[in-house]
Amino acid sequence: MSGNLSNVALQVMWNRLISVVEEQAQALVRTAFSTSVREAGDLSAGVYDPHGNMLAQAVTGTPGHVNAMADAVAHFIRRIGPDNICEGDVYITNDPWEGTGHLHDITMVTPSFYQGALVGFFACTAHVVDIGGRGFGADAHSVYEEGLYLPIMKFAERGTVDQTLLRIVRGNVREPDQLIGDLYALANCNDIGHRRLCTMMDEFGLRTLDDIATFILDNSRRATLERIAALPRSMAEGAMTVDGFDEPITLKVKITVESDRIMVDFAGSSPVDKKGINCPLVYAKAYACYALKVAIAPEIPNNAASLAPFEVTAPENTIVNALHPAPVALRHIVGHFVPDAVYDAFDKIVPGLVPAEGAGCLCNFQLSLRPHTGEGEAAGGQRAEVLTFNSGGSGARPEHDGLNATAFPSGVMTMPIEATEHAGPVVIWRKELRPDSGGPGRTRGGLGQYMEVGARDGYEFDLQAMFDRGAHPARGRRGGQDGAPTHIARDDGDPMRLKGKQFVPQGHRVAMAFPGGAGYGPAAERPHAQIRRDLARGYISAEAAARDYGLSDTDIEDVLQAARRGEPL
Repeated sequence: MSGNLSNVALQVMWNRLISVVEEQAQALVRTAFSTSVREAGDLSAGVYDPHGNMLAQAVTGTPGHVNAMADAVAHFIRRIGPDNICEGDVYITNDPWEGTGHLHDITMVTPSFYQGALVGFFACTAHVVDIGGRGFGADAHSVYEEGLYLPIMKFAERGTVDQTLLRIVRGNVREPDQLIGDLYALANCNDIGHRRLCTMMDEFGLRTLDDIATFILDNSRRATLERIAALPRSMAEGAMTVDGFDEPITLKVKITVESDRIMVDFAGSSPVDKKGINCPLVYAKAYACYALKVAIAPEIPNNAASLAPFEVTAPENTIVNALHPAPVALRHIVGHFVPDAVYDAFDKIVPGLVPAEGAGCLCNFQLSLRPHTGEGEAAGGQRAEVLTFNSGGSGARPEHDGLNATAFPSGVMTMPIEATEHAGPVVIWRKELRPDSGGPGRTRGGLGQYMEVGARDGYEFDLQAMFDRGAHPARGRRGGQDGAPTHIARDDGDPMRLKGKQFVPQGHRVAMAFPGGAGYGPAAERPHAQIRRDLARGYISAEAAARDYGLSDTDIEDVLQAARRGEPL
């Protein structure tokens, strides 16, 4: 049918291709062993043409994975070699610089053959709970300490899995059954995509994806360039400072809008850190592109052509372009702040479009649990690694409040308590929204949350903290006020750091208060009805209603009494 396809038919195939990769992603969610994949959706899936250009991505997944993976498949083709790509092959890597930024993300790529000819590739990425080394945390001084490194190589050759590779993996990680299960889930995910693609090609009588690839990439490129052309030709600079590990780090950004591209330059950003919060450029680029794309072209599907007009550069060995062998385990902390830094500049070019700053990085922590002096062992206790994903509040938008306890920009889901407690001997004693944490403004910042965590009787644990926004809370935009900062403390009063592995004895708990998003616009302009609603829902206290929004004592008492009676406002 080559050359005879109508635009309508090609559009139908494009939509079908997106549904194929979404089913690919859902297969990974259903079969993965790691709770970070099954419950939080920390994954990505996509389909590529034979040259490694991404044609479509699954809606399920994170921008850091998807946009980094958009560059990764070309590395696989180069490393494996075009002449060594065979039907039945599956390729694997967790290379931070040619994959998705750190060793805890494993990317698998599968060539897709149809009627004996290579027609494209399927790729997927998932975060695994453990990859050996020091464990998931910022404590390492080089990538060599952070875990097992898998160069781009064959996981399976012509349908036969490399058992030597599996034995090496098993011998170097704390959760071997879980990790091996995830590897097979990744391979199966790509196989599902391949089979659905073959069915689609049968149905539409296709021999190759050339026509649909040309249609997708040409239309996406044209639509994105139209959006860029409508912007002012301008240049602006922005900056933001966050906690870092031992000392604050600063991201500096210069954005230049030209007729056919937007350039993002991170010159002037902090140098590489001694600890594992450094970010490879592939991951910083992923979130810089995401920030701009959702600002100006959110409804244009994500693919190689719609990403191409965004050009991202950074000097080598800065915090956003860390080179090997820099430690990069917590690269997401810096990467998740990239959109807010980009928006600090972009707001000066297109006012009234982008949100205020939010919590930024995910509020993750991982527990390494073990029986205490034989008590847990007597009860049949075993060691366990439990990773949980959580979020602070997102920043207020120009016309809408920020979202409570919602991950922006990562987009992963907060993990349910039940899933976390099922993964190991963990007890979540408290998990609730944090009143007054959203920055006041015409539109209010999203609320952070409280969490309190401990272990079951007979267990002690190490907590790997992966937090920020302690000394540098989210900043308000255009007159909005800052969000609340992060706090973490042990129940016996011992101070705790926002990053790093810290011991918690048996019977003790850790209380955490995650940050709120910042407000947008002056608080004096917030509609009276919305202030009363926030008070009735418990989003703000009576004190905050009076202090930040000027609500009178009479109004406050009226709202509180109506709330006690269950009356709607």
